Amino acid sequence: PFVKYRKWNIGEADRSAADALRSAGYSGLLASVLAARGVSLPLAGQSTTTPDTRLTAGNQVQVAIFGEGMRGAWKQGHVNRWLAANCFGDYYTRGGLDLKDREMITFCFLAAQGGCEPQLTSHAAANLRLGNDKRFLIDAISQCLPYIGYPRSLNALRCVNEAAGNQ
Repeated sequence: PFVKYRKWNIGEADRSAADALRSAGYSGLLASVLAARGVSLPLAGQSTTTPDTRLTAGNQVQVAIFGEGMRGAWKQGHVNRWLAANCFGDYYTRGGLDLKDREMITFCFLAAQGGCEPQLTSHAAANLRLGNDKRFLIDAISQCLPYIGYPRSLNALRCVNEAAGNQ
């Protein structure tokens, strides 16, 4: 699409408008499918924390997933604090998905991102701890493989094997 835009010498505003139209088409289709399935939009908010409670709630979730070693880990620095408050306090505490499902999704995101194998190993271990067994994680990697490629899939498999070996 970018080459086509460059060939036609369309400006940035026109590109943004074209992208918005494509997105609106998809959004309209998605809204139709959801409506046909009885899902009313907009969806209700899923947040369960406030700016005052998200850090404590996030750290509680970290402890529930990773163990007591995470209690107070947010005190180790500002990035750890942001991680506890934002990733775990804002997102992991929301309704709609349980921790087991959220961990599987996080595992897949980290595998796709690549270059974060220590975190991927930790989240593989968390998945195992929450009941997503080794076979399930291997199946998840297999589903991601066409999108993330062999190198990242092989790295993810190594992380699962390492986490399973440490259990």
